[in-house]
Amino acid sequence: MRKRSVTIDGHRTSISLEDAFWAELSAIARARGLSLNALVAEIDHARGTTDAGNLSSTLRLYVLAELKKAAANISRA
Repeated sequence: MRKRSVTIDGHRTSISLEDAFWAELSAIARARGLSLNALVAEIDHARGTTDAGNLSSTLRLYVLAELKKAAANISRA
């Protein structure tokens, strides 16, 4: 488990995630041409429209969804 600080809308917040999730979030951000902070802020803003729980859980579910999308795309090819 690793705790990192990110800035969302000018406010610093700490998030604890396993290293594997940080690595995947970083890879997703790079692939989309975003900084890690920008990706986390985007995910956080989307969370504001749902009752998705805490930010750490939301980030884990986002990574899971992205990996499932990628796996589905590979199986279709």
